Amino acid sequence: MTFVPKVQLRRAMPEDAEACGRIFHEAFSDINNQHGFPSEVPTLESAIGILMMLFSHPGFHCVAAEVDGQIVGSVCQDERSTIAGFGPLSIAPDAQDRGIGRILAQSMIDRAKERGLSGVRLLQATFHNRSLSLYAKLGFAAREPLSVMAGLPLKQRARPGYMVRQAKESDLEGTTKLCHPIHGHSRSAELLEAIEQGKRWWWSERGD
Repeated sequence: MTFVPKVQLRRAMPEDAEACGRIFHEAFSDINNQHGFPSEVPTLESAIGILMMLFSHPGFHCVAAEVDGQIVGSVCQDERSTIAGFGPLSIAPDAQDRGIGRILAQSMIDRAKERGLSGVRLLQATFHNRSLSLYAKLGFAAREPLSVMAGLPLKQRARPGYMVRQAKESDLEGTTKLCHPIHGHSRSAELLEAIEQGKRWWWSERGD
């Protein structure tokens, strides 16, 4: 492995979303195509949109990596909970395998420690052995597998004794009590944002 001698890290800004989004799209499409999987970010527009949202969000800390003044990668960390969650981490295809990903990942781990957070979590595609090896070396341990399901959802079916409805802010206390024994920490800030986003979507659909 050839390491890049000088990698500069700085806070990623909304105006970096286009350059970082292009890298994000290319990097994920490249590795997924190599293994015959569809990309999680199928279009350049979706990649730019995701990073624009994250770079602008006060609950996320996002960093861009530069070499000789050129952006070569980026990473974001969700800091809305006592357990940080970092990702997506992406490196330009022509700058990979040179240690930049390790530098970005380590910067997120160090920041979580500095902020006194309880730990760091992430999602990793199991077919991507290079990133799996990197995260293992950084001290991450595989906890549970996740499956990505594609297709049309089944029609909602009522089950005796159970009701499915849209979440409300008044549900936060109950969901927090449920989250703690399962995950070991609260995700109430994330859920509150999801509820607020659901409200906006619901109102826009209804035209209220």
